[in-house]
Amino acid sequence: MNFNDRHHRSILRKIAHQAMLDRGLVPDFPPKVLAELERIQEPDVPVDGSISDLRNLLWCSIDNDDSRDLDQLTVAEALPDGAVKVLVAIADVDTLVTPQTAIDDHARKNTTSVYTPAEIFPMLPEKLSTDLTSLNFESERLVIVIEMVFDCDGSLQDSNVYRAIVHNKAKLAYNALAAWLEGDDPVPREVSAVTGLEQNLLMQDQIAQKLRQFRHVHGALDLETIESRPIFDGDQLRDLEVDKRNRAKEIVKDFMIAANGVAARYLSSRDFPSLRRVVRTPRRWSRIVELAAEHGTTLPADADPKALEKFLTSVKASDPDRFPDLSLSIVKLLGPGEYVAISPGDGSLGHFGLAVKDYSHSTAPNRRYPDLITQRLLKAAMAGHEWPYEISTLEDLATHCTKQEDAAKKVERQVTKASAAILLESRIGEQFDSFVTGASNKGTWVRLVHPPIEGRLEIGYEGLEVGHRVRVQLISTDVERGYIDFKRVHA
Repeated sequence: MNFNDRHHRSILRKIAHQAMLDRGLVPDFPPKVLAELERIQEPDVPVDGSISDLRNLLWCSIDNDDSRDLDQLTVAEALPDGAVKVLVAIADVDTLVTPQTAIDDHARKNTTSVYTPAEIFPMLPEKLSTDLTSLNFESERLVIVIEMVFDCDGSLQDSNVYRAIVHNKAKLAYNALAAWLEGDDPVPREVSAVTGLEQNLLMQDQIAQKLRQFRHVHGALDLETIESRPIFDGDQLRDLEVDKRNRAKEIVKDFMIAANGVAARYLSSRDFPSLRRVVRTPRRWSRIVELAAEHGTTLPADADPKALEKFLTSVKASDPDRFPDLSLSIVKLLGPGEYVAISPGDGSLGHFGLAVKDYSHSTAPNRRYPDLITQRLLKAAMAGHEWPYEISTLEDLATHCTKQEDAAKKVERQVTKASAAILLESRIGEQFDSFVTGASNKGTWVRLVHPPIEGRLEIGYEGLEVGHRVRVQLISTDVERGYIDFKRVHA
């Protein structure tokens, strides 16, 4: 079937809806949720002193250009002796989304927002996620603040967690902010309009870079994969655009990693259970060792994140153009993350890629259910209340959230591949350079060097491993199933 003369967006929406259903996710909000939503009003702010008034600070949001569900704000403050205090404000979603309600039941079912090229399936209704629980520009909102004090070398010196009310002074977009920080464009208008915000953002950028350097010294992996997003011209799919990392994205990433660690340790310090985000020691370390050897580096036989980071740093410096290809191979070999329930006093399995022992998900409660669970645990711990979840319940939720996150990623990949199939359907028979991104009993997958599209290698996959370079020919596409098939060709 030829899709070039059809409305691509509507085709992809239908594919996305069916993919959601096929993966056990609910694409539309049930009537009970919508009825309950009608009764929700903006919450009153307590005046009993339990909420800190931080509305005067230079809070700003930094997100994608088109993001409307704003989960966090940031601000920095210079302290004596070169130390910097960083505050991360996280939307207090729990105030309006309470357990054992229809809205919470739906969120618990899907556990995450699902972002496809043609349509977003939000975990929470937009009245909440893009309005009442979103930290919107010029809005006053209840939040959970994670306060962190960093020394001049990026090490964490002190931290605290508390409730507050804040006011978003500026809604900033990654690309425009990064263009200024990286010296390519002048100060964004949204920044210059707020007195003192320019200096504050420069301080945030500086301390974020120090946090990143500190993590990498301790073995955090500096990986840079190629992500692409479809570009539409009206309803017609025009191209795939590479979504590159930049300094503005790194500010948010570095602050959120630090905040998620503080949240996990805060719960432990109060003898509370927690839901941790874990990336275990890679089972395919031996293949990572082989990849390093192909680049002239010897890694130890046992998994060693510091040695791996040193290897990645050297490759990035010597061959930056091919570094994203290597990064994707390493990501595949590291394996997926998962959620694990941790009882008070138990040790954590840690996050191999971030080289941290204590790590939760807490900074995106509008988009991820594990973050909402963590928020409820934090609020109960702050108030001195009983645990809102028993260990057995957290264990069940950990398993369920991991399963649904995997399902959501498969939906997103399927629709992204359907988009790619539309773009490639007129190029059957063409040859491309690629590298192997997956090799198992389930099949062998390759990603093209250009355009950055992944598909299955149906013919000639024998003997290939993750990271191998291979010349392939496109033999078929199936838009509705998101299939793109190749065969290996020899020069």
